[in-house]
Amino acid sequence: MDSSNRTTAQEFIFSAFPSTWGYSVICFIPLLFIYAFIVVGNLVIITVVRLNIHLHTPMYLFISALSFLEIWYTTSTIPKMLSSLLSERRNISLNGCLLQMYFFHSTGISEVCLLTAMAFDRYLAICSPLHYPTIMTSKLCAQLTLGCCICGFVTPLPEIAWISTLPFCGSNHLEHIFCDFLPVLRLACTDTQAIVMIQVVDVVHAVEIITAVMLIFMSYVGIVAVILRIRSAEGRRKAFSTCVSHLTVFLLFFGSVALMYLRFSATYSLFWDTAIALAFAVLSPFFNPIIYSLRNKEIKEALKKHISQAKIFFS
Repeated sequence: MDSSNRTTAQEFIFSAFPSTWGYSVICFIPLLFIYAFIVVGNLVIITVVRLNIHLHTPMYLFISALSFLEIWYTTSTIPKMLSSLLSERRNISLNGCLLQMYFFHSTGISEVCLLTAMAFDRYLAICSPLHYPTIMTSKLCAQLTLGCCICGFVTPLPEIAWISTLPFCGSNHLEHIFCDFLPVLRLACTDTQAIVMIQVVDVVHAVEIITAVMLIFMSYVGIVAVILRIRSAEGRRKAFSTCVSHLTVFLLFFGSVALMYLRFSATYSLFWDTAIALAFAVLSPFFNPIIYSLRNKEIKEALKKHISQAKIFFS
């Protein structure tokens, strides 16, 4: 078909949601609870770190920055999922789809970079404890956080700009629960360019993920080597406990992300695509506030103190 006769679709329709009203409501209620928990949980972490001077350390500043990104990471997709579950058409405009892809991936890449910076922070704290205070200053912490956000918000721009130039003249039914690169690219009606785009996107995502994983892996190799040299079991336990939360979040987030974006030519069924997408877009952010609050003694103690002060105030 001649490109001059093509008309680009101005909206997409999500086709991966339940087809019946009853199932939609069943999915809506837990998803609403999860989203509310993510927002409130991360706001609590940010507030507790902000209000307690003794938590103004690089580790907790990174945690509060991660919590801030988590709020926007989930807000880029979940509110639209919720509205789609209760809507008959379940549509999104082309521009809205591009914006959703951009903010979802920019905040996601920022989180990947931040988790890598947090691994570097833990490496310095355990492997160079004497030099740690002079190296990991508040200024460096702020610079690393800003650098992670700049990297995250710049990296997806070429992909989004390229996708925005593609014509979508065939079906506008998007087989996914939110706008993502590969499901959108499959709807492009220029086959050769779409295939090239899919390959380019695969390579870009693979480089991003593998680079972060390798850097974090090397950090933990150094950390484990130092911990194993500690003579007392209690000393080893204390040293490793400072890394458990970060390591858990890393495995939870990167595990599901790798399944989705390191597939290359492999294809999954719609069910598994949706399940994997929910794992890194919804479930991983849901567990993060739990991991960083319920498993963190200092945050729990600070939170208990503020709850006690609030009870005294209101009584």
